[in-house]
Amino acid sequence: MSVSTSVPEPAQGVAVVTVDYPPVNALPVRGWYAVADAVRAAGRDPAIRCVVLAAEGRGFNAGVDIKEMRRDSGHTALIGANRGCYAAFSAVYECEVPVVTAVQGFCLGGGIGLVGNADAIVASEDATFGLPELDRGALGAATHLARLVPQHLMRALYYTSRTVTAGELHAHGSVWQVVPRAELRDAALGLAREIARKDGTLLRFAKAAINGIDPVDVHRSYRFEQGFTFEANLSGLADRIREDFGARGEGGT
Repeated sequence: MSVSTSVPEPAQGVAVVTVDYPPVNALPVRGWYAVADAVRAAGRDPAIRCVVLAAEGRGFNAGVDIKEMRRDSGHTALIGANRGCYAAFSAVYECEVPVVTAVQGFCLGGGIGLVGNADAIVASEDATFGLPELDRGALGAATHLARLVPQHLMRALYYTSRTVTAGELHAHGSVWQVVPRAELRDAALGLAREIARKDGTLLRFAKAAINGIDPVDVHRSYRFEQGFTFEANLSGLADRIREDFGARGEGGT
């Protein structure tokens, strides 16, 4: 289980941050912080002009590790997951250079927070995106799903816990490119290299400028959502839903 950073071709100015938490990339608290640290470090490197965030395995991200939550008799894991997700999402959004996500298989829960805060998304043909939060005793990341689809579709997807395909998101303009899975890494690197051909200082100016004109404050709105997640846990409602979820033998959100 790891988060690693590589620079395949140093002269190209592209760093690849790869998440590998088998079996489904449902990240524990330390995993979210590891993603945050890796993305921030890559963005601070003056030789890097674009970051690719990718994952090993059959899916890009299955959200938080529900089993870690269920093992905790108090709220330490919940608070840790809330803060860890916030840190990881913020790191992607605030990365000093553009971030391209390479998404295969499932992208659920916290995965939506990662791609929703990225600058561009390249996805494999089998990629699906969704927020199963209401089935997992949680709330959150509607802020980021709203950056991928129109408002009314976001609401319907959120309330039903349904998923959408990479092709559907491509039609909405939020996924840059859809490719066969075998071509995913090369396609993401290709876009990253094209971005990284620009002047590094000007790219950093551009990223800060684009973030500065965002119509929604993603930090504040996501933190607002997290308050309801904590309330659901304090009331015991989330535990009851997670117990049913755990009884079905599933592991992420």
